[in-house]
Amino acid sequence: MDTVAFHTLGCKVNQTETAALQYLFESAGYRTVPFSTPADVYVINTCTVTHLGDRKSRQVVRRARRINADSVIVVTGCYAQVAPEDVMAIPEVDLIVGTHSRGKLPELVLETKQKGRLNCVSPLEEKGGFESLPAAQTGSRTRAFLKVQEGCRQYCSYCIVPYARGPLYSRHPEDAVVEARRLAQSGFKELVLTGVHLGSYGVDLPGNIALSDLITRISPIDGIERIRISSVEPTEITPDLIETVMEHNKVCRHLHIPLQSGDDLILRRMNRKYDSGEFLYLVRWLQAQIPDIALTTDVMVGFPGETTEQFAHSLGLIQRAGFSRLHIFKYSPRQGTPAAKFPDQVPHPVKEERARQLTQLGDELASCYRERFVGKTVNVLFEEKAGRSKLAGLTEHYIRVTAKAAESLLGHLVQVKVTGNGEKELTGEIV
Repeated sequence: MDTVAFHTLGCKVNQTETAALQYLFESAGYRTVPFSTPADVYVINTCTVTHLGDRKSRQVVRRARRINADSVIVVTGCYAQVAPEDVMAIPEVDLIVGTHSRGKLPELVLETKQKGRLNCVSPLEEKGGFESLPAAQTGSRTRAFLKVQEGCRQYCSYCIVPYARGPLYSRHPEDAVVEARRLAQSGFKELVLTGVHLGSYGVDLPGNIALSDLITRISPIDGIERIRISSVEPTEITPDLIETVMEHNKVCRHLHIPLQSGDDLILRRMNRKYDSGEFLYLVRWLQAQIPDIALTTDVMVGFPGETTEQFAHSLGLIQRAGFSRLHIFKYSPRQGTPAAKFPDQVPHPVKEERARQLTQLGDELASCYRERFVGKTVNVLFEEKAGRSKLAGLTEHYIRVTAKAAESLLGHLVQVKVTGNGEKELTGEIV
């Protein structure tokens, strides 16, 4: 039996797609092995959001060739789509496929073995619709990721993603429901709806379909006990969506809403579609509608021209919003984006210091948010072992909890009384 190994760089959408590709290869008779071991095929799913992502992609390709000189090395993903000539210039690469047309990847590997190196990247204009890969799963077999949307039309001035992912396409709701049922029948309890620009789900479909409609169709499926929504733009959080979250108990009280900056001038230069006041109003409205809602966010430091005062505006807004978790990014110029040509690029040491300050604030806010659950009973979906006789899992609010529990409870939703707030997680006892 031929073996295949995978390596993923970048975002959760990439991780979701890699899991789908693994499913395709295993359905074609391959056995998956760790990337650090010899394999017949190596698949590297690349990222190009930062120049560091490009460099890491090249390093991983060369590492694979050192492990097995006779393997077929496949490069796919955003870096492959945006810079196929650069990727094909790497002598170790045998097959390159972009961000679509990957459903026949096992067959393309066979063709590569017969014909030699292949560049199968095609223009995004030829995409023609949603790339319907099978739904993906985590290794724990408790949480599965269902990609229901791809593409982006935001064109934020710093972001290469619209050029790598192309126009907006949505998975047909019937197809999404079929995949959700398949995952439920396989034993998965939590379903994460993912997409590049998830809040735009349905804009390309007939019948005024929206993300709230898809949630309503998936919620009744037996076996799915949780539905988690991944990142949604602040301008796309509608009353209908929040009403749906409140109406369906299965939907996690957790939203990821990218902020990027708390300064209005920086937001305009980023080409974001809101200002700081509108964002904070949205946060306050959500917290009033859904008590204890977990709000996580993305924040960028060091955008061109960002002053000390403007960074302070971000710190202040984040403090007032009371996020439960921060994802911090240091601005990285991407060739082909408007911001790469902006003057006043911020020095790297300044970005590092601002990221450090945000990390400290993020840790304080996360601890403060966790503290409100001490003494309460929460539902935990146990996913992994956490040392001797302990299991760990997530609450619906995306908080990690550890508790003494039998291994037989892995994959089960269990009530836990929270007894303590640790450095990064809660501790508790099974009720």
